[in-house]
Amino acid sequence: MSSCSTCIRILKEANLNQNFELQDIKTNKITTQQIEQMQKLAGSYESLFSRRAIKYKSMGLKNQNLAEDDYKKLILEEYTFLKRPVVVIDNQIFIGNSAKTVAALKAITR
Repeated sequence: MSSCSTCIRILKEANLNQNFELQDIKTNKITTQQIEQMQKLAGSYESLFSRRAIKYKSMGLKNQNLAEDDYKKLILEEYTFLKRPVVVIDNQIFIGNSAKTVAALKAITR
């Protein structure tokens, strides 16, 4: 998201060059094809799902047993449910902003 300071910081730190396609998921929603590709690389929809989203608690999702199809549906319906940032390079995916993920992204982009 272009308004996410954490995403902006990480993308800058990773020194991503102009060859990357940036997608602001707030204004340009994730497609079914994109989420399916990300799931194949990540191994699950749950690993792409953010439990930090405000709607996670307000919708009472923390008290539900969600299945993979639920995670997919929720991410497609509400952009805030996707962990950010998500960077796909060749056949590798980097999800979220943990120090480990950012370090791995920086290592591959240098």
